[in-house]
Amino acid sequence: MKKIQDILKERILVLDGAMGTMLQRYKFTEEDFRGKRFADWEHPLQGNNDLLSLTQPEAIAEVHRKYFAAGADIVETNTFSGTTIAMADYFMEDLVYELNYESARIAKQVADEFTAKEPHKPRFVAGSIGPTNKTASMSPDVNDPGFRGVTFDELRIAYKQQTEALLDGGVDILLVETIFDTLNAKAALFAIEEVKEERNIDVPIMVSGTITDASGRTLSGQTAEAFLISISHISILSVGFNCALGANQLVPHLEVLAAKTDFGVSAHPNAGLPNAFGEYDETAEQMAEQIKEYVEKSLVNIVGGCCGTTPEHISAIANMVKDYKPRNISLETA
Repeated sequence: MKKIQDILKERILVLDGAMGTMLQRYKFTEEDFRGKRFADWEHPLQGNNDLLSLTQPEAIAEVHRKYFAAGADIVETNTFSGTTIAMADYFMEDLVYELNYESARIAKQVADEFTAKEPHKPRFVAGSIGPTNKTASMSPDVNDPGFRGVTFDELRIAYKQQTEALLDGGVDILLVETIFDTLNAKAALFAIEEVKEERNIDVPIMVSGTITDASGRTLSGQTAEAFLISISHISILSVGFNCALGANQLVPHLEVLAAKTDFGVSAHPNAGLPNAFGEYDETAEQMAEQIKEYVEKSLVNIVGGCCGTTPEHISAIANMVKDYKPRNISLETA
């Protein structure tokens, strides 16, 4: 199979859209989340989307299939909350390895199906490594600014366990995403480097931060350039932004990355900004038209969608970007 590093220099790669948005269509109940295995679990489980890889695996596989069929080159595993830190909300810390392993295995199986059918267009799986629900550089208590809800070492250990399971399950890429606190991301990257060294392997790493509002900064206060500098000590496949903002609002931040880095640049924005009901109204055509600006300005190498995006959005984006060349990237760093 052709290496993703080589393909990235030839064309713009397409990432999938939102897993959560698609799972909402199934209208799964508490009982569906539990399945037979967790029928007697003492705590509520509805909303634990990662668990569906164990209790509704066919639904997860179907979502991946729809995104690949829509034109995605890369799908993300259903593991956004797959750490002991995030799973503590459901008292499911002991299931973390299995959740990540099974999610990776399901996605890889579907990717292999599509690659076998279209060998000229190999499909890849990115292990989704989310930010956790804690922050290492800010206090959750306004009355105690020195307090931290989690330490760097606790994050490192949690991320290492997730990384090992994702790799064992067969992922091709590791995607540290939706980074609102760069210190959390540094713990994830440190853990990944540890695993790479211990296993004597090399695995492509994608890093994607999130600009939380019109200030143009991450939640922990960094500008796009500061974020880039903070993670550039590691050789990565791509750096970019996802979530929080719609495609239009991301442009100036992508311009900063594109001008300042030799890594690939990625973007998977939301389908616009949420309405009063927290829903996303931007159509596939509207979103593709906005992302057209990215490719016309040669800002990106990888594009996809985050909250509110569906296979229809990904199809429109894939059809649009196929006529454009990717942004030039350095052979050494990619």
